[in-house]
Amino acid sequence: MDGTKRANIKQGDKVKVVQKQDQRSGKLTEGVVMKLLTNSPTHPHGIKVMLEDKTVGRVKEVIK
Repeated sequence: MDGTKRANIKQGDKVKVVQKQDQRSGKLTEGVVMKLLTNSPTHPHGIKVMLEDKTVGRVKEVIK
């Protein structure tokens, strides 16, 4: 599922995010959403979240 819409992402969802330092390579990190950090309903590069391991990144994919 698309990670650019805030409505698609809930606390506890398993997601793949790209961290700031991995944006050039496109390396994705998998984890569980602890907190949503983007307040707007959409973001073209993905909604920014904090994972349970304190990793911060933009959601590229929601795993269902």
